Amino acid sequence: MEIDPFIFRLSIFILSIFIGYYVVWSVTPSLHTPLMSVTNAISSVIIVGAIIAALAGSSESIFEISNTFGFLAILLAAVNIFGGFLVTQRMLQMYKKKKK
Repeated sequence: MEIDPFIFRLSIFILSIFIGYYVVWSVTPSLHTPLMSVTNAISSVIIVGAIIAALAGSSESIFEISNTFGFLAILLAAVNIFGGFLVTQRMLQMYKKKKK
């Protein structure tokens, strides 16, 4: 019996969601800011790959599937990067001493 490749990849994706959820939520607050920095670095690499995917293909049609998914990846990674910077700034504000 052969497993459908789509089902195999979908099960890996769903398992990675659960593993990622438990890994991220078990991080202590003191490690959250360095973890966000690493996540921002990974997202910046994703943006480079997404730009390559968005610009791939022929110049006749800009709405091919690789271009569409590349553009979507750029948007999602950009939201992740900017949201990560906002969360990091908020976390760093919590550790600053308040002025009297």
